[in-house]
Amino acid sequence: MFCPAKFCILLFAVKFASGLEFEEFIRWKQVAYESIPDASYLTPDFVFPEYAAVPGDDSYIPYNNVPQGVNHYKGRLFITMPRRSPGVPSTLNYIDLKQTKAGDSPRLKSYPNAEINSLRSTLKPGQKRLISVYRTRLDPCHRLWFVDTGMLEYPNNRTQVQRPSIWIMNLLTDEVISRYEVPESIVVEGRGLVSITPDITKGKCDEAYGYIPDLVQPALHVYSLKDNRMWTFRHNYFYFDPQSGDYNIAGQQFQWRDGIFSITLGDENKEGFRDAYFHPLSSTSEFAVSTKVLRNETNARRPHQGEDFKLLGARGKDMESSVHVYDPHTKVLFYAQIALSGIGCWNTQKRFASQNHHLIHQNLQTMIYPSDITVDMDGTLWAMTNSMPVFIYSKLDTNQYNFRVWRQEAGKAIQGTGCAL
Repeated sequence: MFCPAKFCILLFAVKFASGLEFEEFIRWKQVAYESIPDASYLTPDFVFPEYAAVPGDDSYIPYNNVPQGVNHYKGRLFITMPRRSPGVPSTLNYIDLKQTKAGDSPRLKSYPNAEINSLRSTLKPGQKRLISVYRTRLDPCHRLWFVDTGMLEYPNNRTQVQRPSIWIMNLLTDEVISRYEVPESIVVEGRGLVSITPDITKGKCDEAYGYIPDLVQPALHVYSLKDNRMWTFRHNYFYFDPQSGDYNIAGQQFQWRDGIFSITLGDENKEGFRDAYFHPLSSTSEFAVSTKVLRNETNARRPHQGEDFKLLGARGKDMESSVHVYDPHTKVLFYAQIALSGIGCWNTQKRFASQNHHLIHQNLQTMIYPSDITVDMDGTLWAMTNSMPVFIYSKLDTNQYNFRVWRQEAGKAIQGTGCAL
């Protein structure tokens, strides 16, 4: 098989073991919304506009709508669209899978409605408005968790419209259960709060915790639903690795310094606690800490964390990951591998070593920048790829498919690979 030299190096730098490939389920050249007719399509001749957007402008610029997160719940596929450029009409959306088939480019519907997702004409803060959401997460209590950064991250014109906030939605009624404004003592602005991981002890929905990686500070924030308060852990393990900050993705060469980016939880032990696996984006190392440590606010004030935070090891060369997720059915961690344009895995019942990490799906043309990966209640993996480096540093070809949602059953994805026992 022929491949350019710079890509061949990547292909053979890791152990490639293919299970059943992920299905390219839905895809878009540009993302459309159900409430906006085709006549509204205006393709700009710019990549990142230098002008200051009109405050509260809800205009629709198709090119600037880059999906980031994906999550599935009972026939609804949640798609997030953070406001990183002007012209994003709705930040939290969904697709009705009953009306969608493989290969479609479905229009997005605002969740829970268009009003909550719209910007106010004067950018006046509002407790019933969403500004910018990166990723959503589900819990066993049929709730959807996410962080609204409260910030418009327009190039050269970032604006903190309102305080960042933690939202919890009841998916059975589509009503807001809780909205908690993050205090300024925790973060000054919402930039860097790109995900949240809920932690629920079985049968105790009202005593949930949420763990928020802060890639900017860097820090790990903990939210207690019962106490309705937050505290912050700081550790050297949250920082990026300077040896992992250089990237060459889809022909774009750049340097990122993103710190702690993803947190996923292992199985609950007899005491009701779990291992929280985490890593910075610009790093190939994986770390872990018990949720018993994180749930105790007093621990966050300790000048030294001792041996509570542990280095598991390194995944291997070029195996930087944005998001990862633990699947309880297979006991496997699945990684969105950004430098390799693919999905990797490690079986937690095996020793953490580079030889036990495997690349199970890769496509250098169609899987550019996996920005999110989740697993639903049925054990199906869902991944988003969004060509982000091309959008930032070059220009997307709007005649080609740029954004894709992939899916595969976790057990089938690792079948016949080193991640299967």
